[in-house]
Amino acid sequence: MSAPDHRLTAEDLLSAATGLLAAEQDPLANMANLSALIFEALPDLNWAGFYLYRADASALATIFTLTGSTVPSGQPVTAQRLTEAQSDALLVASTRGELVLGPFQGRVACTRIAMGKGVCGTAALSRATQRVPDVHAFPGHIACDTASASEIVIPLVLSGRLLGVLDLDSPRKDRFSSADQHLLETLVAAFLATLPVSA
Repeated sequence: MSAPDHRLTAEDLLSAATGLLAAEQDPLANMANLSALIFEALPDLNWAGFYLYRADASALATIFTLTGSTVPSGQPVTAQRLTEAQSDALLVASTRGELVLGPFQGRVACTRIAMGKGVCGTAALSRATQRVPDVHAFPGHIACDTASASEIVIPLVLSGRLLGVLDLDSPRKDRFSSADQHLLETLVAAFLATLPVSA
């Protein structure tokens, strides 16, 4: 599957994304439309989409034990209530989760990615953008699509909590520039700004 030939400028892409996000409150719908918009707007992509962070049961148990919380399921514990030692333990607990495939455009993708594995798992674990000019030189790269040659992954972090990552792949080496990184991080920030702090 290839993206259409029509491309948008960076300004047009930000404007279109802002319009989409203002018109809809459902995060899943917004992720689906952002994936499609990015895939249409940026040249030389073979995949654009989201992976969502899911903590495993033992990590969730650790989180609630650390806080002594009885917060009902589905309502997150805020980092502001944790001591420094608890925050450190919470970070360790969060490494036991995984990334699960979310809305995307492109070929069939890997469904689950362990924290710290591949470019997506590394971005999620480090909570830092990973811009990889040659994925074949990246230790532990996960080849969901063998056509991919370069990749950029931006973590989705809201109020100190990891929600997932935005992942873009290209069949061209060194496809993603620092300007692309800035643009995509701006798009992610705009998306995160639409979410309630308790999302």
